[in-house]
Amino acid sequence: MHQDTEMLHQQLATLMQEHRELDEAIAQLQAQADHDQFKATRMKKRKLLLKDMISRINSQLIPDQPA
Repeated sequence: MHQDTEMLHQQLATLMQEHRELDEAIAQLQAQADHDQFKATRMKKRKLLLKDMISRINSQLIPDQPA
């Protein structure tokens, strides 16, 4: 059980790092006057996917609350 939790924490850290890097890359891309809108859209979709994955892992790490 402890290994599973540790693995989830590692995955979470990796996903959060990728999310931050993608956020910075999107900002840099959009700062360019002639940026590739298609590329920006793909990056934003990936960022949303990462956000969903982060949320799922966070919900797995939070113990169930009694009703």
